[in-house]
Amino acid sequence: MAEDSSRAFVKDVKRIVIKVGTAVVTRNDGRLALGRLGALCEQIKELNSQGYEIILVSSGAVGLGRQRLKYRRLVNSSFADLQKPQVELDGKACAAVGQNSLMALYDSLFSELDISSAQLLVTDSDFRDRDFRKQLNDTVKSLLSLKVIPIFNENDAVSTRKSPYEDSSGIFWDNDSLAALLALELKADLLVLLSDVEGLYSGPPSDPKSKLIHTYVKEKHQGEITFGDKSRMGRGGMTAKVKAAVNAAYAGIPVVITSGCTAENIIRVLQGQRIGTLFHRDAHLWEPTKEVGAREMAVAARESSRRLQALSSQERKKILLDIADALEANENLITVENEADVSAAQQVGYEKSLISRLALKPGKVSSLAKSIRVLANMEDPIGRILKKTQLADGLILEKTSSPLGVLLIVFESRPDALVQVITEAVPDTVGGKVIGLVTSRDEIPDLLKLDDVIDLVRGSNKLVSQIKSSTKIPVLGHADGICHVYVDKSANMDMAKRIVLDAKIDYPAACNAMETLLVHKDLVQSGALNELIVDLCMEGVNLYGGPRASSLFNIPQARSFHHEYNSMECTVEIVDDVAAAIDHIHQHGSAHTDCIVTEDWETAEVFLLQVDSAAVFHNASTRFCDGSRFGLGAEVGISTSRIHARGPVGVEGLLTTRWILKGCGQVVDGDKGVIYTHRDILVDS
Repeated sequence: MAEDSSRAFVKDVKRIVIKVGTAVVTRNDGRLALGRLGALCEQIKELNSQGYEIILVSSGAVGLGRQRLKYRRLVNSSFADLQKPQVELDGKACAAVGQNSLMALYDSLFSELDISSAQLLVTDSDFRDRDFRKQLNDTVKSLLSLKVIPIFNENDAVSTRKSPYEDSSGIFWDNDSLAALLALELKADLLVLLSDVEGLYSGPPSDPKSKLIHTYVKEKHQGEITFGDKSRMGRGGMTAKVKAAVNAAYAGIPVVITSGCTAENIIRVLQGQRIGTLFHRDAHLWEPTKEVGAREMAVAARESSRRLQALSSQERKKILLDIADALEANENLITVENEADVSAAQQVGYEKSLISRLALKPGKVSSLAKSIRVLANMEDPIGRILKKTQLADGLILEKTSSPLGVLLIVFESRPDALVQVITEAVPDTVGGKVIGLVTSRDEIPDLLKLDDVIDLVRGSNKLVSQIKSSTKIPVLGHADGICHVYVDKSANMDMAKRIVLDAKIDYPAACNAMETLLVHKDLVQSGALNELIVDLCMEGVNLYGGPRASSLFNIPQARSFHHEYNSMECTVEIVDDVAAAIDHIHQHGSAHTDCIVTEDWETAEVFLLQVDSAAVFHNASTRFCDGSRFGLGAEVGISTSRIHARGPVGVEGLLTTRWILKGCGQVVDGDKGVIYTHRDILVDS
């Protein structure tokens, strides 16, 4: 990801205070998140070797101690004891036990990395003593000079706070405010607060409408943010982090709140990447006087697209090749960003099918670059003369291909890094605004009103129906991908097995994966259907049946035939013949991709002619329905619409036509000015 100018301050950073929240230290079940802690220690080791001075503030002791004491009480209790009401464990005892365990773990992890660490427990009252504060500075200075990592925590075991989880009085009131206090006291250059989410959002992170705030401006955001619940394990949560961050930032210490669950986030912050939420006392000076609105962005894209259209074929080809090179050069960056998106989606609890589509498979970026090169080396589709007609003597009409215009593409995930990589490869003569990026669905309604500027909407599958009902702009896409494979009585069963398994398990989350298997009734008696069911089950596919299949094979009945699983699940039903299969597809399908497996060519022809879907196959997996596999170079999407483009939509689906008329002074004059010939002229190939 490109460096953000507002993150330029990192160039002067040497001393860093890192605060690790309880939600980072522990898993959802309360156990230690060893993998995350190990990755954190490796980052600290790397920064330590680069000359940074790292001070760690770690939560998690109370939660860890409570878990250990609960276990100890359980193993020491009789059955009768367990029937009695359980007394809540003393928080201070939990802190004492947990702190010992937590430090033992840090010591072990750092020792493996050949790094020494030191424990420093403090209380609120300590900081009221001027001598203590001086000694604290001297001790930390000495430790840092020896490359030792000081690890701070509030000493809850002996704290005089009345109720550590509720009493917010005093100089600090939790480890977030302790980290901010230490950053000021120890003259740190940066404070990093690690959480279990990517940063500060405009609302609860689980709410799809919430937007990540990259730079916090108190005057703008203070009244706009809706906070969710506090930390699942600790006492703070995002409210406490923001309060601590604001206090530190306005005292002159830059603060970044970011995820401690994403790989190398601290290193990326220090590289100047736009990670998490930045708090800085000069942030209000970086805010643009006016945010770019939806119309301005769309208009800028149209203007850039016209400049792009005016280039020569060779110039456009070079841009595409440069984009392909940029994708491969930034493959690691794109992969890291994608992993962060996948991690965030998993934390929020998105559907597995969505996460599967979000994740970049190995080789996907290279495959994308290859497709772009194929596109670049194709004949330029723009400005081709499709038809040439002599209207009259000296009056020539040409029908030419032309770009459709401005596209609005709604992704199911945030393609920030990919868009930045592409726009950086676009020359200044065209302008980076040829691609605009909005990062929240809140902004989509405004864009959908711009039918005078935007020419086509490509919606993600789940949004197509919603988009169609709220815009005048033509929509390209499909609401569902309910694909069928019909195995006829004359099918080669070895072939049928290969096709059925590939159509379902090659990539279950894809819109061209098989969702319903239809089988001719004769294959029940022959045992062929039973073999197909066994093969699917052996591959881990959960099966649901229609009325006939569920009763015959004792499998759960499907709730609906019109259902897209996007997972290792599918529906099975028995039909009487090819006509019944076609009727079933028309009644319950989505007109996406449907396949027949048969050795009877007449039956195949009936199926191919009568099934009214965007793609209809004979003896081939539904997974072939893809722009790249069709050789289209690049695919914008798969359309089930009957207007303009249908099936996998490549470059030609993004073209319209223009009429070019070349004359020598002709006028209509009530159609008396010319003698019409309307003679077709051969177009040079």
